[in-house]
Amino acid sequence: MSPSELHAADRTRWFTDARFGMFIHWGLYSLLGRGEWARYTEAIPPDEYHALADQFQPRYFDAAAWARLAKAAGMKYMVLTTKHHDGFCLFDSQYTDFTSDKTAAGRDFVAEYVAACRAEGLRVGFYFSVKDWDFPAYFDGPERNPEGWAKLVDHFHNQAKELLTNYGKIDIFWFDCSDDANFRGGWGDKTADVWRSQELVAWIRNAQPDILLNNRSGLPGDFSTPEQTIPHASQPGVFESCVTMTYKHWGYSPSDHYKDLWRLLDELTACVAAGGNYLLNVGPDPDGVIPLPACERLLQMGEWLRLHGEAIYATERVLPDWWDYFSGGRITTKGNNAYLILQLWTPTGVLSLNQLRNDVRRAVLLATGQELAVRREGRRLLIEGLPALPPALPFNVVKLELDGPAAPQFYY
Repeated sequence: MSPSELHAADRTRWFTDARFGMFIHWGLYSLLGRGEWARYTEAIPPDEYHALADQFQPRYFDAAAWARLAKAAGMKYMVLTTKHHDGFCLFDSQYTDFTSDKTAAGRDFVAEYVAACRAEGLRVGFYFSVKDWDFPAYFDGPERNPEGWAKLVDHFHNQAKELLTNYGKIDIFWFDCSDDANFRGGWGDKTADVWRSQELVAWIRNAQPDILLNNRSGLPGDFSTPEQTIPHASQPGVFESCVTMTYKHWGYSPSDHYKDLWRLLDELTACVAAGGNYLLNVGPDPDGVIPLPACERLLQMGEWLRLHGEAIYATERVLPDWWDYFSGGRITTKGNNAYLILQLWTPTGVLSLNQLRNDVRRAVLLATGQELAVRREGRRLLIEGLPALPPALPFNVVKLELDGPAAPQFYY
Protein backbone atom coordinates (compact mmCIF):
# COMPACT_ATOMS: atom_id res chain seq x y z
CA MET A 1 0.00 0.00 0.00
CA SER A 2 1.11 3.56 -0.68
CA PRO A 3 1.64 5.97 2.27
CA SER A 4 -1.65 7.71 1.45
CA GLU A 5 -3.50 4.37 1.37
CA LEU A 6 -1.96 3.37 4.70
CA HIS A 7 -3.06 6.68 6.24
CA ALA A 8 -6.58 6.22 4.87
CA ALA A 9 -6.77 2.71 6.35
CA ASP A 10 -5.44 3.96 9.67
CA ARG A 11 -7.89 6.84 9.95
CA THR A 12 -10.88 4.57 9.25
CA ARG A 13 -9.81 1.94 11.82
CA TRP A 14 -11.77 3.44 14.71
CA PHE A 15 -14.80 3.75 12.42
CA THR A 16 -14.84 0.12 11.30
CA ASP A 17 -14.32 -0.95 14.91
CA ALA A 18 -17.22 1.22 16.11
CA ARG A 19 -19.89 -0.30 13.85
CA PHE A 20 -22.84 1.57 15.45
CA GLY A 21 -23.67 5.27 15.50
CA MET A 22 -26.55 7.68 16.10
CA PHE A 23 -27.87 9.95 13.35
CA ILE A 24 -29.89 12.96 14.54
CA HIS A 25 -32.21 14.92 12.25
CA TRP A 26 -33.33 17.98 14.16
CA GLY A 27 -34.01 21.56 13.18
CA LEU A 28 -36.68 24.10 12.36
CA TYR A 29 -38.70 21.47 10.48
CA SER A 30 -39.19 19.63 13.78
CA LEU A 31 -41.77 22.29 14.70
CA LEU A 32 -43.99 21.12 11.85
CA GLY A 33 -43.81 17.43 12.79
CA ARG A 34 -44.05 16.31 9.17
CA GLY A 35 -40.48 15.36 8.44
CA GLU A 36 -37.41 17.24 7.29
CA TRP A 37 -38.64 17.94 3.73
CA ALA A 38 -41.84 19.79 4.71
CA ARG A 39 -40.64 23.18 3.46
CA TYR A 40 -40.12 21.74 -0.02
CA THR A 41 -42.94 19.20 -0.29
CA GLU A 42 -45.54 21.68 0.99
CA ALA A 43 -44.11 24.63 -0.97
CA ILE A 44 -43.96 26.78 2.16
CA PRO A 45 -43.01 30.35 1.15
CA PRO A 46 -39.56 31.47 2.40
CA ASP A 47 -40.92 34.26 4.64
CA GLU A 48 -43.44 31.92 6.24
CA TYR A 49 -40.81 29.27 6.85
CA HIS A 50 -38.26 31.74 8.21
CA ALA A 51 -40.88 33.01 10.67
CA LEU A 52 -40.82 29.60 12.34
CA ALA A 53 -37.45 30.56 13.82
CA ASP A 54 -39.35 32.89 16.18
CA GLN A 55 -41.05 29.81 17.66
CA PHE A 56 -38.00 27.57 17.83
CA GLN A 57 -37.05 27.70 21.50
CA PRO A 58 -36.36 24.11 22.57
CA ARG A 59 -37.16 24.16 26.29
CA TYR A 60 -35.76 20.74 27.08
CA PHE A 61 -32.83 20.48 24.70
CA ASP A 62 -30.04 18.70 26.54
CA ALA A 63 -27.16 17.55 24.37
CA ALA A 64 -25.71 15.68 27.35
CA ALA A 65 -28.89 13.58 27.57
CA TRP A 66 -28.63 12.75 23.87
CA ALA A 67 -25.02 11.66 24.28
CA ARG A 68 -25.78 9.58 27.38
CA LEU A 69 -28.57 7.82 25.50
CA ALA A 70 -26.31 7.08 22.54
CA LYS A 71 -23.68 5.65 24.85
CA ALA A 72 -26.26 3.56 26.74
CA ALA A 73 -27.45 2.20 23.38
CA GLY A 74 -23.95 0.94 22.64
CA MET A 75 -23.27 3.57 19.98
CA LYS A 76 -19.73 4.83 19.51
CA TYR A 77 -20.30 8.03 17.53
CA MET A 78 -22.97 10.59 16.66
CA VAL A 79 -23.79 12.60 13.54
CA LEU A 80 -25.95 15.73 13.89
CA THR A 81 -27.65 17.70 11.12
CA THR A 82 -25.82 21.00 11.58
CA LYS A 83 -27.80 22.33 8.61
CA HIS A 84 -30.38 20.50 6.52
CA HIS A 85 -31.72 21.45 3.08
CA ASP A 86 -33.97 24.14 4.58
CA GLY A 87 -30.89 26.28 5.26
CA PHE A 88 -31.47 26.77 9.00
CA CYS A 89 -28.20 26.42 10.90
CA LEU A 90 -27.87 24.99 14.39
CA PHE A 91 -24.56 26.84 14.69
CA ASP A 92 -23.45 30.46 14.69
CA SER A 93 -22.50 31.57 11.18
CA GLN A 94 -21.18 34.86 9.90
CA TYR A 95 -22.68 34.12 6.48
CA THR A 96 -26.37 34.09 7.42
CA ASP A 97 -28.74 35.26 10.15
CA PHE A 98 -30.89 32.16 9.67
CA THR A 99 -29.31 30.39 12.64
CA SER A 100 -30.35 29.15 16.06
CA ASP A 101 -27.84 31.52 17.62
CA LYS A 102 -29.29 34.65 15.98
CA THR A 103 -33.00 33.84 16.31
CA ALA A 104 -35.32 33.13 19.24
CA ALA A 105 -33.38 30.16 20.65
CA GLY A 106 -30.24 32.25 21.09
CA ARG A 107 -28.06 29.14 21.35
CA ASP A 108 -25.34 27.43 19.38
CA PHE A 109 -26.65 23.88 19.55
CA VAL A 110 -23.69 22.48 17.64
CA ALA A 111 -21.29 23.74 20.30
CA GLU A 112 -23.37 22.08 23.03
CA TYR A 113 -23.56 18.86 21.03
CA VAL A 114 -19.79 18.72 20.47
CA ALA A 115 -19.09 19.23 24.18
CA ALA A 116 -21.60 16.51 25.12
CA CYS A 117 -20.13 13.96 22.71
CA ARG A 118 -16.64 14.56 24.01
CA ALA A 119 -17.78 14.27 27.62
CA GLU A 120 -19.17 10.79 26.93
CA GLY A 121 -16.18 9.64 24.86
CA LEU A 122 -18.17 9.55 21.63
CA ARG A 123 -16.75 10.48 18.25
CA VAL A 124 -18.19 13.69 16.77
CA GLY A 125 -19.86 13.81 13.37
CA PHE A 126 -21.31 16.77 11.44
CA TYR A 127 -23.97 16.28 8.78
CA PHE A 128 -24.04 19.25 6.40
CA SER A 129 -26.39 19.68 3.46
CA VAL A 130 -24.69 20.90 0.32
CA LYS A 131 -27.94 22.19 -1.13
CA ASP A 132 -29.81 25.09 0.43
CA TRP A 133 -33.41 25.94 -0.45
CA ASP A 134 -32.81 29.59 0.45
CA PHE A 135 -30.90 29.93 -2.83
CA PRO A 136 -33.13 30.06 -5.95
CA ALA A 137 -30.05 29.16 -7.99
CA TYR A 138 -30.12 25.68 -6.49
CA PHE A 139 -33.33 25.00 -8.41
CA ASP A 140 -32.05 26.72 -11.56
CA GLY A 141 -28.71 24.94 -11.66
CA PRO A 142 -25.27 26.22 -12.69
CA GLU A 143 -26.03 26.44 -16.40
CA ARG A 144 -29.20 28.50 -16.08
CA ASN A 145 -28.00 30.73 -13.25
CA PRO A 146 -24.19 30.67 -13.10
CA GLU A 147 -23.88 33.81 -10.95
CA GLY A 148 -26.40 32.62 -8.37
CA TRP A 149 -24.87 29.15 -8.42
CA ALA A 150 -21.42 30.57 -7.68
CA LYS A 151 -22.87 32.35 -4.63
CA LEU A 152 -24.49 29.12 -3.43
CA VAL A 153 -21.23 27.18 -3.75
CA ASP A 154 -19.26 29.93 -1.99
CA HIS A 155 -21.84 29.83 0.82
CA PHE A 156 -21.50 26.06 1.10
CA HIS A 157 -17.70 26.22 1.22
CA ASN A 158 -17.65 29.07 3.73
CA GLN A 159 -20.02 27.37 6.15
CA ALA A 160 -18.25 24.02 5.89
CA LYS A 161 -15.00 25.78 6.76
CA GLU A 162 -16.67 27.49 9.74
CA LEU A 163 -17.81 24.15 11.10
CA LEU A 164 -14.38 22.61 10.70
CA THR A 165 -12.57 25.60 12.19
CA ASN A 166 -14.70 26.69 15.16
CA TYR A 167 -15.39 23.42 17.02
CA GLY A 168 -12.02 21.72 17.37
CA LYS A 169 -11.24 18.24 16.09
CA ILE A 170 -14.18 16.69 14.24
CA ASP A 171 -14.23 12.99 13.39
CA ILE A 172 -16.76 12.79 10.53
CA PHE A 173 -18.00 15.31 7.98
CA TRP A 174 -21.13 13.93 6.37
CA PHE A 175 -21.94 15.72 3.11
CA ASP A 176 -25.45 15.35 1.72
CA CYS A 177 -27.16 15.91 -1.62
CA SER A 178 -24.37 17.17 -3.85
CA ASP A 179 -25.66 14.76 -6.50
CA ASP A 180 -29.11 16.36 -6.44
CA ALA A 181 -27.81 18.88 -8.97
CA ASN A 182 -28.42 16.08 -11.47
CA PHE A 183 -32.19 16.36 -11.28
CA ARG A 184 -32.17 19.79 -12.94
CA GLY A 185 -29.35 19.65 -15.43
CA GLY A 186 -28.25 16.05 -15.81
CA TRP A 187 -24.64 16.85 -14.96
CA GLY A 188 -23.91 13.30 -13.85
CA ASP A 189 -20.18 12.91 -13.31
CA LYS A 190 -19.77 16.71 -13.22
CA THR A 191 -21.18 16.76 -9.68
CA ALA A 192 -17.81 17.31 -8.00
CA ASP A 193 -16.98 20.03 -10.52
CA VAL A 194 -20.14 22.10 -10.08
CA TRP A 195 -19.74 22.08 -6.29
CA ARG A 196 -15.93 22.58 -6.46
CA SER A 197 -15.63 19.57 -4.21
CA GLN A 198 -11.98 18.86 -4.97
CA GLU A 199 -11.06 22.32 -3.73
CA LEU A 200 -13.04 21.99 -0.50
CA VAL A 201 -11.90 18.45 0.25
CA ALA A 202 -8.27 19.51 -0.17
CA TRP A 203 -8.85 22.29 2.36
CA ILE A 204 -10.56 19.86 4.77
CA ARG A 205 -7.76 17.30 4.53
CA ASN A 206 -5.26 20.01 5.39
CA ALA A 207 -7.32 21.49 8.25
CA GLN A 208 -8.48 18.16 9.74
CA PRO A 209 -6.09 15.41 8.57
CA ASP A 210 -7.79 12.60 10.50
CA ILE A 211 -11.38 13.44 9.61
CA LEU A 212 -13.53 10.92 7.72
CA LEU A 213 -15.49 12.13 4.70
CA ASN A 214 -18.40 10.31 3.11
CA ASN A 215 -18.98 9.92 -0.62
CA ARG A 216 -21.69 12.55 -1.08
CA SER A 217 -19.46 15.41 -2.18
CA GLY A 218 -19.22 13.89 -5.63
CA LEU A 219 -15.86 12.37 -4.67
CA PRO A 220 -15.28 8.82 -3.34
CA GLY A 221 -14.52 9.77 0.28
CA ASP A 222 -13.55 7.35 3.04
CA PHE A 223 -16.83 5.46 3.10
CA SER A 224 -19.98 4.99 1.03
CA THR A 225 -23.46 5.72 2.34
CA PRO A 226 -26.24 3.37 1.24
CA GLU A 227 -29.52 4.88 2.45
CA GLN A 228 -32.38 2.81 3.86
CA THR A 229 -30.73 -0.33 2.52
CA ILE A 230 -28.09 -2.81 3.65
CA PRO A 231 -25.67 -4.24 1.08
CA HIS A 232 -24.66 -7.87 0.78
CA ALA A 233 -21.32 -8.98 2.16
CA SER A 234 -19.77 -8.63 -1.29
CA GLN A 235 -20.01 -4.80 -1.13
CA PRO A 236 -16.46 -3.49 -1.64
CA GLY A 237 -14.84 -0.91 0.60
CA VAL A 238 -15.96 0.73 3.83
CA PHE A 239 -19.66 1.53 4.03
CA GLU A 240 -22.19 2.93 6.47
CA SER A 241 -25.90 2.25 6.03
CA CYS A 242 -27.97 5.17 7.29
CA VAL A 243 -31.42 3.99 8.33
CA THR A 244 -34.47 5.49 10.02
CA MET A 245 -35.93 4.06 13.20
CA THR A 246 -39.39 4.87 11.85
CA TYR A 247 -40.85 3.83 8.52
CA LYS A 248 -41.06 7.20 6.78
CA HIS A 249 -39.34 10.38 7.93
CA TRP A 250 -35.90 11.28 9.27
CA GLY A 251 -37.09 14.39 11.09
CA TYR A 252 -39.70 14.45 13.86
CA SER A 253 -43.07 13.04 12.82
CA PRO A 254 -45.24 11.92 15.74
CA SER A 255 -47.56 9.86 13.52
CA ASP A 256 -44.75 7.64 12.23
CA HIS A 257 -44.59 4.01 13.33
CA TYR A 258 -41.40 2.69 14.93
CA LYS A 259 -39.59 -0.48 13.99
CA ASP A 260 -39.49 -3.11 16.71
CA LEU A 261 -36.35 -4.42 18.41
CA TRP A 262 -36.17 -7.52 16.21
CA ARG A 263 -36.14 -5.39 13.05
CA LEU A 264 -33.52 -2.97 14.40
CA LEU A 265 -31.15 -5.72 15.52
CA ASP A 266 -31.74 -7.52 12.24
CA GLU A 267 -30.54 -4.39 10.42
CA LEU A 268 -27.58 -3.88 12.76
CA THR A 269 -26.36 -7.46 12.46
CA ALA A 270 -26.90 -7.47 8.69
CA CYS A 271 -24.70 -4.37 8.37
CA VAL A 272 -21.96 -5.75 10.56
CA ALA A 273 -21.97 -9.20 8.94
CA ALA A 274 -21.56 -7.44 5.59
CA GLY A 275 -18.60 -5.49 6.97
CA GLY A 276 -20.35 -2.15 7.37
CA ASN A 277 -21.55 0.35 9.96
CA TYR A 278 -25.12 1.03 11.05
CA LEU A 279 -26.07 4.70 11.47
CA LEU A 280 -29.48 4.67 13.14
CA ASN A 281 -31.53 7.86 13.02
CA VAL A 282 -33.68 9.55 15.64
CA GLY A 283 -35.77 12.69 15.18
CA PRO A 284 -36.10 14.73 18.39
CA ASP A 285 -39.24 16.80 18.91
CA PRO A 286 -39.32 20.63 18.74
CA ASP A 287 -38.35 20.85 22.41
CA GLY A 288 -35.24 18.78 21.78
CA VAL A 289 -36.57 15.57 23.36
CA ILE A 290 -35.94 12.22 21.70
CA PRO A 291 -39.36 10.48 21.58
CA LEU A 292 -40.03 7.77 24.15
CA PRO A 293 -40.42 4.90 21.63
CA ALA A 294 -36.97 5.70 20.27
CA CYS A 295 -35.47 5.84 23.77
CA GLU A 296 -37.02 2.50 24.70
CA ARG A 297 -35.65 0.77 21.63
CA LEU A 298 -32.20 2.28 22.00
CA LEU A 299 -31.94 1.15 25.61
CA GLN A 300 -33.07 -2.34 24.59
CA MET A 301 -30.38 -2.42 21.92
CA GLY A 302 -27.85 -1.36 24.53
CA GLU A 303 -28.88 -4.21 26.81
CA TRP A 304 -28.47 -6.69 23.96
CA LEU A 305 -25.06 -5.27 23.07
CA ARG A 306 -23.87 -5.53 26.66
CA LEU A 307 -24.26 -9.29 26.35
CA HIS A 308 -23.30 -9.71 22.71
CA GLY A 309 -21.20 -6.68 21.78
CA GLU A 310 -18.07 -8.71 21.09
CA ALA A 311 -19.91 -10.17 18.08
CA ILE A 312 -20.41 -6.63 16.73
CA TYR A 313 -17.56 -4.27 17.60
CA ALA A 314 -14.25 -4.57 15.70
CA THR A 315 -15.51 -7.60 13.79
CA GLU A 316 -15.07 -8.38 10.12
CA ARG A 317 -17.28 -9.61 7.34
CA VAL A 318 -17.23 -13.23 6.25
CA LEU A 319 -17.10 -14.51 2.72
CA PRO A 320 -20.55 -14.08 1.16
CA ASP A 321 -20.88 -17.74 0.24
CA TRP A 322 -20.32 -18.85 3.83
CA TRP A 323 -22.97 -16.43 5.08
CA ASP A 324 -25.37 -17.99 2.57
CA TYR A 325 -24.64 -21.47 3.93
CA PHE A 326 -25.63 -20.59 7.51
CA SER A 327 -29.42 -20.74 7.62
CA GLY A 328 -29.78 -19.90 11.31
CA GLY A 329 -28.68 -16.29 11.13
CA ARG A 330 -25.48 -14.37 10.44
CA ILE A 331 -21.76 -14.75 11.05
CA THR A 332 -19.07 -12.26 12.06
CA THR A 333 -15.41 -12.92 12.79
CA LYS A 334 -12.65 -11.40 14.91
CA GLY A 335 -9.17 -12.87 15.04
CA ASN A 336 -9.51 -16.61 15.70
CA ASN A 337 -13.16 -16.30 16.75
CA ALA A 338 -16.36 -16.70 14.76
CA TYR A 339 -19.71 -15.49 16.08
CA LEU A 340 -22.93 -17.20 15.08
CA ILE A 341 -25.76 -14.68 15.49
CA LEU A 342 -28.83 -16.88 15.85
CA GLN A 343 -32.02 -15.39 14.48
CA LEU A 344 -33.74 -18.75 14.65
CA TRP A 345 -33.73 -20.93 17.76
CA THR A 346 -33.50 -24.67 17.37
CA PRO A 347 -35.86 -26.68 19.62
CA THR A 348 -33.61 -29.74 19.29
CA GLY A 349 -30.74 -28.12 21.18
CA VAL A 350 -28.40 -28.82 18.25
CA LEU A 351 -27.01 -26.22 15.88
CA SER A 352 -25.56 -27.30 12.53
CA LEU A 353 -22.91 -25.32 10.67
CA ASN A 354 -21.65 -26.27 7.23
CA GLN A 355 -18.44 -25.38 5.40
CA LEU A 356 -16.08 -24.65 8.34
CA ARG A 357 -12.58 -25.99 7.78
CA ASN A 358 -11.21 -25.05 11.23
CA ASP A 359 -11.07 -27.13 14.35
CA VAL A 360 -13.22 -25.65 17.12
CA ARG A 361 -11.46 -25.42 20.46
CA ARG A 362 -14.44 -24.11 22.39
CA ALA A 363 -18.06 -23.03 21.83
CA VAL A 364 -19.80 -20.67 24.25
CA LEU A 365 -23.32 -19.23 24.44
CA LEU A 366 -22.56 -15.57 25.15
CA ALA A 367 -25.77 -14.72 27.00
CA THR A 368 -25.06 -17.21 29.80
CA GLY A 369 -21.43 -18.25 29.40
CA GLN A 370 -22.55 -21.87 28.97
CA GLU A 371 -19.99 -24.05 27.20
CA LEU A 372 -21.44 -26.18 24.41
CA ALA A 373 -20.33 -29.55 23.06
CA VAL A 374 -18.92 -29.67 19.53
CA ARG A 375 -18.48 -32.63 17.20
CA ARG A 376 -17.96 -33.32 13.50
CA GLU A 377 -20.33 -35.32 11.36
CA GLY A 378 -19.13 -35.36 7.77
CA ARG A 379 -19.17 -31.81 6.44
CA ARG A 380 -21.24 -30.60 9.34
CA LEU A 381 -20.13 -29.09 12.59
CA LEU A 382 -22.70 -29.93 15.27
CA ILE A 383 -22.96 -27.69 18.32
CA GLU A 384 -24.93 -29.43 21.05
CA GLY A 385 -26.40 -28.61 24.44
CA LEU A 386 -28.36 -25.46 23.66
CA PRO A 387 -31.15 -24.86 26.18
CA ALA A 388 -34.74 -25.51 25.17
CA LEU A 389 -35.61 -21.81 25.36
CA PRO A 390 -33.44 -18.92 24.16
CA PRO A 391 -31.84 -17.15 27.14
CA ALA A 392 -31.79 -13.76 25.39
CA LEU A 393 -34.18 -12.02 23.04
CA PRO A 394 -34.47 -11.49 20.19
CA PHE A 395 -31.15 -13.05 19.07
CA ASN A 396 -28.53 -15.18 20.77
CA VAL A 397 -24.87 -15.56 19.86
CA VAL A 398 -22.64 -18.62 19.95
CA LYS A 399 -18.93 -17.82 20.01
CA LEU A 400 -16.62 -20.34 18.35
CA GLU A 401 -12.97 -20.24 19.40
CA LEU A 402 -11.05 -21.64 16.44
CA ASP A 403 -7.55 -22.91 15.76
CA GLY A 404 -6.93 -19.92 13.46
CA PRO A 405 -8.82 -17.31 11.44
CA ALA A 406 -12.14 -18.65 10.16
CA ALA A 407 -11.54 -20.59 6.93
CA PRO A 408 -14.63 -21.76 5.07
CA GLN A 409 -14.38 -24.88 2.93
CA PHE A 410 -16.85 -24.80 0.05
CA TYR A 411 -18.21 -27.91 -1.65
CA TYR A 412 -19.75 -27.22 -5.02
